[in-house]
Amino acid sequence: MLWQKIKTYGEMIKFSHTVFALPFALAAVILANRVKPITIGTIFWILVAMASARSAAMGFNRLADYEFDALNPRTANRALPRGLITRKSTVAFVCFSSLFFIISAGFLNRACLYWSFPVLAVLFGYSYTKRFTQWSHLFLGFSIGLAPIGAWIAVTGSFYPGILLLSLALMTYIAGFDILYSCQDIEFDREIGLFSLPAKKGPKAALKISIILHALTFLSLALLYVVFKLKPVYLLFLPVIGLLLIIEHLLVNPKDFSKVNIAFFHVNSVISILIFIAVLSDEITRRL
Repeated sequence: MLWQKIKTYGEMIKFSHTVFALPFALAAVILANRVKPITIGTIFWILVAMASARSAAMGFNRLADYEFDALNPRTANRALPRGLITRKSTVAFVCFSSLFFIISAGFLNRACLYWSFPVLAVLFGYSYTKRFTQWSHLFLGFSIGLAPIGAWIAVTGSFYPGILLLSLALMTYIAGFDILYSCQDIEFDREIGLFSLPAKKGPKAALKISIILHALTFLSLALLYVVFKLKPVYLLFLPVIGLLLIIEHLLVNPKDFSKVNIAFFHVNSVISILIFIAVLSDEITRRL
């Protein structure tokens, strides 16, 4: 019974999708270790902050999109529209997750505590952007792209402009594949009056913008090598990441969206993990 409840909540917030942003945050932790040595406690509270922030954001998104999810055939099977979880329970879940995020930020340092409130506002604000702008994908990318900056501040207690490259890589990476994912809902978004690039500009133009965003992702990762003076081992991963980004776009075309989920979850999961391994490999090589 308890396990089933945990599983239901996990499916509601798509906990498995944490694999997209978490490797970027952990990569930032490794880079920040050069400035200030990390501790087990710091890593623990960063993981708690990441998990609770994502849970709060996704729970809030499910509440905000409840009516749309119930009408959309693709999302009508989600826990909230089906009544497996009540809206009252979801509100409590969001409040609980938000409190955990603020507490974990407080255990990290004062800067994290102060920034936890505007960060939550940004995360919650995304849920309404699709109602008035076709660039909601960029807002999603921006909100998730805060993770590396937050991880850096969590370790060092200060801000370093160079970490913006990792955040820009995550922002454009998320926004790019969110555009691909939104292609599944073109007809529904147009019918219901929601904004998205595929619905407003058509799939062909939207996919071109997605390609540009992922080109910026690759460029940001390449510049990371220069700014942080990474070891050559890092460069071994860049061609593989670039190839996977190309494969992702080959899987999705304006006439066939049947492989969107493969591109969305499987390919993107590998890309995120490779980015973390690339930075970790640099650190290991640096210590040899």
